[in-house]
Amino acid sequence: MRQPIAQFLVTGPADAGVRFLCAHGAGAGMETAFLSAIAGLLAERGVTTYRFEFGYMAARRQGARNPPPRAERLTDEYRAAVAALPSGVPLIIGGKSMGGRVASLVADELYRKQSIVGLACLGYPFHPPSKPAQLRTVHLTGLRCPMLIAQGERDPFGARVEVERYALSPAIQVHWAGDGDHDLAPRGGSGFTRKGNLAHAADAIADFANRAVEHATRI
Repeated sequence: MRQPIAQFLVTGPADAGVRFLCAHGAGAGMETAFLSAIAGLLAERGVTTYRFEFGYMAARRQGARNPPPRAERLTDEYRAAVAALPSGVPLIIGGKSMGGRVASLVADELYRKQSIVGLACLGYPFHPPSKPAQLRTVHLTGLRCPMLIAQGERDPFGARVEVERYALSPAIQVHWAGDGDHDLAPRGGSGFTRKGNLAHAADAIADFANRAVEHATRI
């Protein structure tokens, strides 16, 4: 079935040297305060973010209350969003939580086709909360596409003490947000701030994106 063309919410300079295609998490759309903040911070760092919504979330704006499909059923929509972007500028794909997971399922395919130069995920859902045995990491063990994960140290979907024990591909880097939760926000009195954690995550993504572009130009 032909997938609908994505509608994008664009944040950043028109002449950016790299773009970030960003999908939302399972329960909230592309206009959350978290994604708006990240897109704004990346724009300050020269990365233009294209946010989009999967069909089930767009339908909620019309009053539907459909639950999110399994991530595997959203891969064609992610491919359609990539295809709908204007060509000519290097592209990083990714997203928040489930959106990042969906992107990770198509990343190697798109990387082989040279459609993307990398993958960046914010709060990767390594497992459901309180279910650490139900790992979603099989495809990450052999990933070839360069990947950056910005993860809170105490994220209930995969805390630092857990993730550092996983057998992940050497293509994957993890940026740790100090004392951060699933939205990278720390607890009061931890010595970290939400503003600082988000800024450092944006620094990490922008640096990763620029290095991925440089690598792609050399191969």
